[in-house]
Amino acid sequence: MISAHEAMTARLGFTWLTPISLEEIVSEAALLQRVDRKYLLPADAAAQVLGSIDPRTRVLEIDGQRTFAYDSVYFDTDDFAVYRLTAQKRRHRFKLRTRTYVDTGGCFLEVKTKDGRGKTIKTRIPWDAADRSKLTPSGRDFAASVLEPHGVDASLVAQLTPSMTSRYQRTTLLLPGGSRATIDTDLHWLDAEGREIRADGNVIIETKSAQRVSDLDRALWRAGHRPSGISKFGVGTAALYPSLPHNKWARELDRAIGCVPAASTIL
Repeated sequence: MISAHEAMTARLGFTWLTPISLEEIVSEAALLQRVDRKYLLPADAAAQVLGSIDPRTRVLEIDGQRTFAYDSVYFDTDDFAVYRLTAQKRRHRFKLRTRTYVDTGGCFLEVKTKDGRGKTIKTRIPWDAADRSKLTPSGRDFAASVLEPHGVDASLVAQLTPSMTSRYQRTTLLLPGGSRATIDTDLHWLDAEGREIRADGNVIIETKSAQRVSDLDRALWRAGHRPSGISKFGVGTAALYPSLPHNKWARELDRAIGCVPAASTIL
């Protein structure tokens, strides 16, 4: 049986897009400081919009492959302080994760913060994939060095442990004008004990632009899809730990994310 992502890719016909290498994407649109817009929609609706994208769009290809597995381990405190900062839109909110590129073998420790104008700033260092679920002393030092100037107390960093793993399949597009877009499917999350929740049949499209709105954003708006407040970290944590406050993502959890825990618990 083919995956939801494979079925959508076949419908979209990404094979007709011109390939671009990872080196070219990094050179043309690294976008470590950017404005992100996320859209959560059913796969059929995503296929309809993406099937009419500008033919000058290029698709990331590595060794003949255009879809890649991602594995992200997020770190939080025992009382979910990082999640609560995100859910409550606190000024000093952040995310700390390891990101493993399963198919290509790369791994990084990443800190994501926001500047005063809402731009996402991602700071990262190479990481040993064997330690993807660990925060070593050097990792804590790195995280503290990035977060302390943003007003995050080092004592919070010292309390961080693995809280949730997010896994999905991603296709990356370079849009005309230098913006990027990612299409994520086969979305699923696991808690520290390995309990799994899936979001089959749904797609997250994320546009990443240095400044202006991309043509893909406009196409999504014309089709009636507006940016969502969805966060894989936020929605995944809320779905896995339903006792936590989750008003910020109630719409995604109830309307579009379609999560049903693999165990007997129902959101």
